[in-house]
Amino acid sequence: MRKESFFFLIIVALVAYLTLVPLAMLLYGSFKSTPPGVAGPLTLAHYAELFKGWEMAISFKNSLIFSFWSSLLAFLGGVYLAWMTERTNMASKRLVYACIVVPLIVPGILTTVGWIMLFGRRTGIINLLARNVFGIEQPIDIYNMPGMIWVFGSDHIALSFLLLVAAFRSMDPALEEAAIVAGAGIIRTTRNITLRILLPATLAVWIINFVRAIENFEVPALIGIPAGILVFATEVYLATHKVPTDFGQASTFATVYLILTAVGVSIYLKATAASERFTTITGKGYRPAAFDLGGWKYLLSLLTLLVCFVIFILPVLTVIWSSFLPFYMAPSLEALQSLTLDNYKSLYSLPLIKRAFWNSFILGISSSTIVMILTAVAAWIVVRTRWRGKGLLDFLAFSPIAVPGLVLGMAMIWTYLTLPIPIYGTIWILLIAYTIKYLPYGMRASSFSMHQIHKELEEASETCGSSWSTTFFRIVLPLLLPGFVAGWIYVITHSFRELSTSILLYRSGTEVLSVVIFELWDAGRYPELSALGMTLVAVLITISGLAKWVGGRFAVQTV
Repeated sequence: MRKESFFFLIIVALVAYLTLVPLAMLLYGSFKSTPPGVAGPLTLAHYAELFKGWEMAISFKNSLIFSFWSSLLAFLGGVYLAWMTERTNMASKRLVYACIVVPLIVPGILTTVGWIMLFGRRTGIINLLARNVFGIEQPIDIYNMPGMIWVFGSDHIALSFLLLVAAFRSMDPALEEAAIVAGAGIIRTTRNITLRILLPATLAVWIINFVRAIENFEVPALIGIPAGILVFATEVYLATHKVPTDFGQASTFATVYLILTAVGVSIYLKATAASERFTTITGKGYRPAAFDLGGWKYLLSLLTLLVCFVIFILPVLTVIWSSFLPFYMAPSLEALQSLTLDNYKSLYSLPLIKRAFWNSFILGISSSTIVMILTAVAAWIVVRTRWRGKGLLDFLAFSPIAVPGLVLGMAMIWTYLTLPIPIYGTIWILLIAYTIKYLPYGMRASSFSMHQIHKELEEASETCGSSWSTTFFRIVLPLLLPGFVAGWIYVITHSFRELSTSILLYRSGTEVLSVVIFELWDAGRYPELSALGMTLVAVLITISGLAKWVGGRFAVQTV
């Protein structure tokens, strides 16, 4: 066997271990009659108990309602903003783009807390406006299903916008112009021409938002649990926090939860594949165009900016405001006199927060570097070689995209409490979990960049007698650096924000920042939570800026 083939087998075996073993152990655990690491017979009792009662049916219904309506809200908001910025002559487009960046940087748990504070019964700004301006005496309650739908859906409009804007930007406007010439108005043309042409792409965006809603933990935990509205994510979480912990029930819920998300991801992949058949850029006749809004131009621009401010900026401003207060108060002269930096100063005096910063930093740097190096090699095998097992490698590296964070956490518990590998309760189990979770994103970034590099450079290196390792690390990897850095930034920023997997795997001494923020919320310490959250945002912005500078400074320069 050639040395390269043996190396390829090692990479496949490593990726297979990371992706398949935990899921196999989770399935095994759902049939186990005893906790992880304790000998006992297999049983169907967990499934029988789950399906004979109402828990699974209620959670299933709540998950579908929450995911459907919140993904629809995110989708419609994204369509509106993408259409306004790319297909019209709306003014102030740069301000819209600036607003869109905010929810991409700020962790979802902070945005959720911001909305909770905005709808506070006594001091929430929105309820105060409703009471004082509109005369609504009964406070607007966010602790219900519409509140969950609003918080998640509004936070994911930015994602929908980014996924849709490229499709709107690249569509040939010839058909739209023909409809306008024929007498169709802007609204009719958009409904009958634009949206129909972009149907596969828009459907894919809706589905990915649906899947992300099913996977989401922050909104169902912070709003759904107090409201008594349980979805699959919170059922798994609560089952692991019972005394004694019901590992069997948690594993059974997690298995059903995994099947649901896997179905959603498979539908998304089919919709994405279908969208590639709808080609509208024709080459020499293509030119971008925009609808003229006429006299509505500035009014619609003002309305769009107002919507962006309320949805994207206002919750974050509320968190910033709270971070300077001893306790949350609505903006007033009295509140201005109470502003203080004590919440930020206390961050430096608490050993727990120092430890969480250190753990998050180590996990972020390590997981992003491991993921990108592993996927760079895997992408080279998939793109460059004719090796028969490369299709399997690509599938395995992408498969964790269908695994929700809580399901992955549950799978890791069963794996490392059953196998004789003593890493449970240490930071190593978090590192492995993060590596698994972000493999798909690193693989896509590396594969895309690999396709942009012509193989003649590698062939020239091999002709000169260089080994594969020399060619890869001295030729391929430097050329991959822009895509490598982009993937690295994505992984490290999301690892700092990761909560759903960490909340099941952390133990005393391995806390990360997202877990500390969640615990501060649970304790009702909103000002300290806000200060820590905004510090985290500043760290993420700094890391992203430095990484982009390094990528631009050391990437291969073209003349």
